[in-house]
Amino acid sequence: MSIHVALHHKTHYKYDRLVNLGPQVVRLRPAPHSRTRILSYSLKVTPEKHFINWVQDPQANFAARLVFDKPTRELCVEVDLVAEMAVFNPFDFFLEPQAEKFPFAYDPAIDHELAPFQRKCWLTPQFTKYLTEVRRDLLGEVKRRTKQQRLEMPEDEKPRTNDFLVAINQRLWKDIKYAIRLEPGVQTPEETLTLASGSCRDSAWLLCQLLRHCGLAARFVSGYLIQLKVDVKALDGPSGAEKDFTDLHAWTEVYLPGGGWIGLDPTSGLFAGEGHIPLACTPDPSSAAPISGGVDECECEFGFEMSVTRVYESPRVTLPYTDEQWKSIESLGHAIDDDLKKGDVRLTMGGEPTFVSIDDPDGPEWNFTAVSHKKRTLSGELIKRLRKKFAPGSLLHYGQGKWYPGEPLPRYALAAYWRKDGVPIWKDDSLIADESKNYGHGAKEAKELLSRLASTVGGDPKHLIPAYEDAFYYTWKERRFPVNVTPEKSNLKDKQERERIARIFQQGLNSVVGYSLPIKRVNNGWTTGQLFLRDDDTLWLIPGDSPMGLRLPLDSIPWVSEKDFPWQRTQDPSDPTLPKLPKEFPYRQRFVRSAGLRPAATSKSNQALGDFGTQTEREAAAAHRAALRDDPNQRPAVGQSAPWVIRTALCVEPRNGRLHVFMPPVEKAEDYLDLIAGIETVVTEMGVPVIIEGETPPKDPRLNKLAVTADPGVIEVNMHPSKTWDELVERTEILYEEARQTRL
Repeated sequence: MSIHVALHHKTHYKYDRLVNLGPQVVRLRPAPHSRTRILSYSLKVTPEKHFINWVQDPQANFAARLVFDKPTRELCVEVDLVAEMAVFNPFDFFLEPQAEKFPFAYDPAIDHELAPFQRKCWLTPQFTKYLTEVRRDLLGEVKRRTKQQRLEMPEDEKPRTNDFLVAINQRLWKDIKYAIRLEPGVQTPEETLTLASGSCRDSAWLLCQLLRHCGLAARFVSGYLIQLKVDVKALDGPSGAEKDFTDLHAWTEVYLPGGGWIGLDPTSGLFAGEGHIPLACTPDPSSAAPISGGVDECECEFGFEMSVTRVYESPRVTLPYTDEQWKSIESLGHAIDDDLKKGDVRLTMGGEPTFVSIDDPDGPEWNFTAVSHKKRTLSGELIKRLRKKFAPGSLLHYGQGKWYPGEPLPRYALAAYWRKDGVPIWKDDSLIADESKNYGHGAKEAKELLSRLASTVGGDPKHLIPAYEDAFYYTWKERRFPVNVTPEKSNLKDKQERERIARIFQQGLNSVVGYSLPIKRVNNGWTTGQLFLRDDDTLWLIPGDSPMGLRLPLDSIPWVSEKDFPWQRTQDPSDPTLPKLPKEFPYRQRFVRSAGLRPAATSKSNQALGDFGTQTEREAAAAHRAALRDDPNQRPAVGQSAPWVIRTALCVEPRNGRLHVFMPPVEKAEDYLDLIAGIETVVTEMGVPVIIEGETPPKDPRLNKLAVTADPGVIEVNMHPSKTWDELVERTEILYEEARQTRL
């Protein structure tokens, strides 16, 4: 993928009388080693009657020697060329092994050939001071060393050659202010350092001398600089030119064994790229002038023009279509919309675009592995950005996704759920916990949150059950360790098992992992109850690393016969008779009326909605209590089928200083939203942000969903369906911009 540009450069001298011109040397043809491919080149000279002889100077630069046999009133030199602006990596070169660290010594034969490029300037005061600082800061030279002493430094004390060059180039960029200077000639290094400013040619010559005094061969470069307006502005650092631009420029080249001549531009602090087209590379600036020659004494008017024009652009990721092509695509999209509408075809289109990291595209998680900490962090940032753009007021759910053979745990699935009628599900974004922050919350806050929630939804806080890691299992594991290891350093081959055991023994087997509340929806209310576990009602979690809601010992819940099993039957999402979702839920109404008040705890397990709500709501609560076939707190006899025992639970678990709320499965979207409303009410009163995880809302046509998941090598975004072409375009553009802002 490349862009072809046409560069036009015109230099015009107008004299006030007829003058004789001596031989003129024009150095305006790209040098043979230019990494930017030149597709065409032409040189036009006025007066037209002249002799031209193309030569190559001692450095192999192309030069046009012009001879004029008649007096003239003008001299005009016009250059037109077409360059292929294909992006290349300025670090795409190899170094000989002995040159990978600096300082190094050139091979004697090469050193002899590079002699003109190693001639040093005088050690004047400011230059000496600056050179000493460079050697101290970049080479660790606290005390001045001889050349031989520098070469004999231990290899582990030497910086990488590339790192040294980057550092010295950027140092000049920061220390020397760029100035447009119209005076002829080049400042001495002493003048540039004294003024702390200079033109591009002044900075380039200063860098040449610094490199030479450090032991490297360097040369001065005069050339063209082409800067094109970027398709997409940079996320950090300067974005470059606001419009396509070209000018004469100067920079430095340093000779590296194995890499050849490498360009450094101290004006920008960058290595030379595809926009740097060298014209003349010389040991001294004086022999790199674009045009030099003699002329009779006269008054001269100088004219100068430069322009760059794009003549061809291949499709690329950042600009796949021209404006004309995009207009045609837009017209086609709208025409298809019209045809579908005429035929009463109701078509929607989603999408699963994938993204990789801008900063580390070669990392394993961006090539073949599915999950990593960095990928998880970027996914979390992306889902928050997309939620803000597409679904403010949505529920942010941190769940588990697909689980493939060979992977120790299911992949993550981060999703935003929102109502199509526009009513917010989660109102206060400040109550969504930041995954990167430790709030210092522990078991105490988890218990308080769940106790308040039990009271708020009409349950009984006494049904809370503290959950523990299985002491019997881990004691058994510890007994099997060799006598010369400890649980903290068990040397197990399984890394996850080793880390899990160390973590659990460090926190203590008697530490509360979290709290569980058996809860069930009955008619229009909620009821809570006991689990009746075998081991003195102690809740031992199944060993593992998943959230506690996925590690509940379901096999220990009282037995129920198959014919009595209380199956959950979710509603049919295609049912056309589904009513509109309620605009509000009673907990939020209650919170609005009594903002900031702590909910009164209740010990009555049959109080479904507490002392708040309308008369109709209280009657509904009474009806649901009457509808209970059996008391959920009745302990079953041995061999008795126990369908009344509640088999779903809501859990609150503190992890890394954050509270995670694990949602139970429910049959209807209304039930899920009702419980979420209760949770937000409680955390609002407590001022505690939480993370919602566990079961997702039941599939429901009244809800929309957007998800960010992990796949091998990529982050995948599951977009919500679009009904029209304009919707699809808008959402796609927003998605890609937000992904870019996330550095994807």
